[in-house]
Amino acid sequence: MNSKNLGLIIVIGLILLLGGCGCSGYNGMVTQDQNVKSKWGNVQSEYQRRSDLIPNLVNTVKGAADFEKSTLEAVINARAKATATTIDPTNLTPENIQKFQEAQGQLSSALSRLLVTIEKYPDLKANQNFRDLQVQLEGTENRIKVARNDFNTAVQSFNTTVKTFPNIIFASMFGFKEKGYFAADQGADKAPAVDFNAK
Repeated sequence: MNSKNLGLIIVIGLILLLGGCGCSGYNGMVTQDQNVKSKWGNVQSEYQRRSDLIPNLVNTVKGAADFEKSTLEAVINARAKATATTIDPTNLTPENIQKFQEAQGQLSSALSRLLVTIEKYPDLKANQNFRDLQVQLEGTENRIKVARNDFNTAVQSFNTTVKTFPNIIFASMFGFKEKGYFAADQGADKAPAVDFNAK
């Protein structure tokens, strides 16, 4: 075998090796990208569940005499903003995730203020519909936390894959970009004090 044939065999071998790595890397990135999109769908679903509970909560609270109108309006406006802020799962950039998180954070803050204000209304706290809605809301907040954590885990795996060699080469070639994480809300080092059985 002469050196020309040996060189050709080496070049073909390298092309096959790179092609195999490229196919494997591409398939892995597609799989992880789909996983991130699936987890994002779960996040959106849980936030939608919370959003769907709010009109019932607001209607129940409206029945209380002299309930602070501004508090209810803040919740309604924050809900409208949160539901209007959506992200296409193919565009989960850090900036878009931050905008989504800010809108949802404003709604969380408005809900917290509403629940604190309710302390002044013992009849409302005793209302069974209201208590049921509070329990559902608490469960939904827990599911949101789990969905966000699952999403962040999927994003970490995806981002690690697209930033490591040789995948970084193929990620650039095929348009796979780093995705954004959910970050802790400011002041979220403590869980919100939502006591549904407070006296």
